Amino acid sequence: RREQPGTSLLASFQYVDKEEVVLWMNTVGPYHNRQETYKYFSLPFCVGNKKTISHYHETLGEALQGVELEFSGLDIKFKDEVMQTTYCEIELDKAKRDAFVYAIKNHYWYQMYIDDLPIWGIVGEADENGEDHYLWTYKKLEIGFNGNRIVDVNLTSEGKVRLIPNTKIAMSYSVKWKKSDVKFEDRFDKYLDPSFFQHRIHWFSIFNSFMMVIFLVGLVSMILMRTLRKDYARYSKEEEMDDMDRDLGDEYGWKQVHGDVFRPSSHPLIFSSLIGSGCQIFSVSFIVIIVAMVEDLYTERGSMLSTAIFVYAATSPVNGYFGGSLYAKQGGNLTMDKQMFIGAFMIPAMVCGTAFFINFIAIYYHASRAIPFGTMVAVCCICFFVILPLNLVGTILGRNLSGQPNFPCRVNAVPRPIPEKKWFMEPAVIVCLGGILPFGSIFIEMYFIFTSFWAYKIYYVYGFMMLVLVILCIVTVCVTIVCTYFLLNAEDYRWQWTSFLSAASTAVYVYMYSFYYYFFKTKMYGLFQTSFYFGYMAVFSTALGIMCGAVGYMGTSAFVRKIYTNVKID
Repeated sequence: RREQPGTSLLASFQYVDKEEVVLWMNTVGPYHNRQETYKYFSLPFCVGNKKTISHYHETLGEALQGVELEFSGLDIKFKDEVMQTTYCEIELDKAKRDAFVYAIKNHYWYQMYIDDLPIWGIVGEADENGEDHYLWTYKKLEIGFNGNRIVDVNLTSEGKVRLIPNTKIAMSYSVKWKKSDVKFEDRFDKYLDPSFFQHRIHWFSIFNSFMMVIFLVGLVSMILMRTLRKDYARYSKEEEMDDMDRDLGDEYGWKQVHGDVFRPSSHPLIFSSLIGSGCQIFSVSFIVIIVAMVEDLYTERGSMLSTAIFVYAATSPVNGYFGGSLYAKQGGNLTMDKQMFIGAFMIPAMVCGTAFFINFIAIYYHASRAIPFGTMVAVCCICFFVILPLNLVGTILGRNLSGQPNFPCRVNAVPRPIPEKKWFMEPAVIVCLGGILPFGSIFIEMYFIFTSFWAYKIYYVYGFMMLVLVILCIVTVCVTIVCTYFLLNAEDYRWQWTSFLSAASTAVYVYMYSFYYYFFKTKMYGLFQTSFYFGYMAVFSTALGIMCGAVGYMGTSAFVRKIYTNVKID
């Protein structure tokens, strides 16, 4: 039974003896792809004879994740034992048999819920040579209770019946209640897999990334301290020479481009929108991981997604502030609010566009993942009536508080020509190489995240994820600063896009890794599974790339401002 308005959450899970306990049927689908699911009764199962209760979607997250709870019709009462009882019969004609055979061949599992605890069962099995197919017809439920609460549910499937056309198959169930010492707060612990998530490799990879961070920070500070000190010494020595000597002296290095280094980037509209979106994605990741560390979000269906959507909408001013102030600094046209619209809708449009495309395929396959029309309207309303106004607030604040171009050097009227340089100093090469180290620091964590999303694991080690996020940001900033230093030394002042893209190229490596994961770690096949996998992986990688790019640019921007503040310029 669900929480009544005005009662506390814990009260909603308390039962009195003989009170009804509802067994919800959720979805059925192939074991090898947890994300491809159909309604339980899309297979020709029969329903118990108890009158139905309709289930409503409690949260936006549930509706988006395709949770389709339907009442099983089984009569279960708290602490009331039921001996094996037939609850309905399936009249097996040829069409129904074919549906079951298809499900058994594809290893279909179904999922049920009692009191919000998930239970998985297998539809049936084939014999060794795959000619005869059998259906499990007897659901043996064992429910553990502690006081007046349900703390544990186990399902045993028995009663193997061979599928023969034009026969009747009786479906039966039994319920056994046993006292349990499991505390109500700990009832989800049995679904977690510490041996997988807290494996030595996981600890080792964190340690490894941590060493890499110390090495990189040391390397960056050493390069910068030593070379910058030399550069400053050289530039101040040149100050003391007279003009004749200086003209003869070979001036080179990053000081040469001081008149162009703060020139606005090409396409400032897109650039500032990307930076604003990246800052927002970073703040969303940070807040959601903290919430997940404090609250056990995995115990509620769809709560992770609902939290992420809420936090994303609430952090829209961050996007407006950083995007708007950067656009103003780069001398963008402030009478037109194009930047605000592009910044506000860039990520939602990407996510909704992909979801819409996958939705068409889901509807074609009649999958439960098809997002209901009402839910789509709700998401659009959030975009227009929450995200856009908050973004506007952020943009106005950003333009007025930090939108003035206060650069330490004047920008020359005429851009300086960029000299020829070695091939490995070209921005394109720097961009390709920039993503390797950040990807190296996160790729083991990617394996754990992918596995919890595409396989039957519940991700719960958010402390690890937080560490990895921090490590990723530090590595990204260090790498982009080094790349930018080399670029400026080669007298190339196009550092804004280079610093953004060299950090964002991490996403390309993550997407390439997702191909490896698909072919070697999953057993997915077919149009629906493939498009679902690669569609959402593309969204994930792009969001990660925009976040890394923004973090890289922010760090580099502070570095560039610092070195040009300290150098004397005529």
